[in-house]
Amino acid sequence: MADRPTRRPPPSDGGRDGAGTAVLTRTRTRKPNLYRVLLLNDDYTPMEFVVHVLERFFQKDRAAATQIMMHVHQNGVGECGVFTYEVAETKVTLVMDLARKHMHPLQCVMEKK
Repeated sequence: MADRPTRRPPPSDGGRDGAGTAVLTRTRTRKPNLYRVLLLNDDYTPMEFVVHVLERFFQKDRAAATQIMMHVHQNGVGECGVFTYEVAETKVTLVMDLARKHMHPLQCVMEKK
């Protein structure tokens, strides 16, 4: 983890002319937790719809989207990407909303990496 010095304002010198002093403190920044976004296989959602979802929401090209879709089809689950919590949550919501709109039972979930 990186230590980043932060500068505090100098204490008030009560109106006296003087250089004042600055206090440096170290704050630790943590990397955000990452979450895997997963698609779950079902027997009803068309494969082409899954490819479309991967292209639209996960910026996969046709070949990569097809490969992930086949992995989901053959193994029951497949990873679409790894994101921070807010991004992962948004992508899951977008996928689920589109699937519901088109009346597909496609499931998209997230799990902590």
